[in-house]
Amino acid sequence: NNLRIVWYTIYTRVVFNPSLLMAIRRLTLPTSSRFYHLAARPCTRRHPTLIPGQTRPYHLTENSLEFEHTMAQREAFISQYGDVIQPLLQKSDPGLAPVTARLQEILQYNTVGGKLNRGCAVVHTAQLLGYSNTFHATVLGWCVEILQGFLLVADDIMDNSEMRRGKECWYKRVGMTAINDSFLLESCVFELLKTHLGSEKCYVKCLELFLDVTRKTEFGQALDLEVESLDYSEYSMERYDSIVIYKTAYYSFYLPVALAMHLTGRDSDLELESARKILIKIGHYFQVQDDYLDCYGDPSVIGKVGTDIQERKCSWLFLNAVELATEEDKEELFRSYGKEDEESVSIVKLLYLKYGLRRKYLEYSATTYASICSDIDNNKSGLPVQIFQDFLDKIHKRSK
Repeated sequence: NNLRIVWYTIYTRVVFNPSLLMAIRRLTLPTSSRFYHLAARPCTRRHPTLIPGQTRPYHLTENSLEFEHTMAQREAFISQYGDVIQPLLQKSDPGLAPVTARLQEILQYNTVGGKLNRGCAVVHTAQLLGYSNTFHATVLGWCVEILQGFLLVADDIMDNSEMRRGKECWYKRVGMTAINDSFLLESCVFELLKTHLGSEKCYVKCLELFLDVTRKTEFGQALDLEVESLDYSEYSMERYDSIVIYKTAYYSFYLPVALAMHLTGRDSDLELESARKILIKIGHYFQVQDDYLDCYGDPSVIGKVGTDIQERKCSWLFLNAVELATEEDKEELFRSYGKEDEESVSIVKLLYLKYGLRRKYLEYSATTYASICSDIDNNKSGLPVQIFQDFLDKIHKRSK
């Protein structure tokens, strides 16, 4: 048993080797043993610290009941899509009929095909807070997904991307009319809010939240675009943190939960600020994962071809490589970064390999996960812990 404990500790804290986990799981362990639950049953794994009495749910797997429940939520969310957007297709001047017909295609292509985690999170959080009107929560969830569609259509144009969610970027299909299409998507958010929730007590708070978060996200995008004109010596982790928080964390993590909090009336200053601090930290973790997957993820899994190196992004991998590299290697990195030819991209990836950035990322991931778990446990707002834990578990060790 002691040997098994050592093996599992090595897996969770140092090696992160799936084949080692499989070897442990093949060992014969009595079902009464605490370590059976750690190694042999993926749907009941515990927090990987081997502290007696620790019972935090570990990350979701495709074999777990929690994952199946999430899929059921997603299907229920999708089933109400038609009812949610129907007003957009009806409330139109007859002279705008051609645009209205096209709007349906724009919405379908750019909002329905994603993972829908943000939208489902609104519904799930509202349910955890005891809210019974699933349709109102679903409307807010689809508003978040449509906002996401607007941001991604515009981002793909600015980044000159090829693929999004496993298919051709919208602008690649329709050309530069996609710019105006992104504006149409943004306008749909506020039309749906007014139509479905205009008479609700939470309407003004939700409206102001959408306006505030959209503004923050656009400022984050501006920070990201500004990087193109900077010298590499001006790249910094401080700038990176600002880009991540404003471009990604607010709309992807804080917005869905805060909307549900406004909807349910659980929106005191203490509750909102406690939620914001934890969710922004989760959002930062998510973006570092994105940077890693852009370089090392499988395009067939993540749904796009990574281009951070070619686009000279101020990425977590690049910043860590600069910090670790010798002056000679740093010069080589600066010469090759931001170029589109395969040789230059390969040189950058070889330098990442040389300085062990895969390993550094895994260490960062383990440390950050534990830190966020601690923040969740120490949260004094009275909000259900599951709100934050579910978000964290959905992204921990994700592959796309």
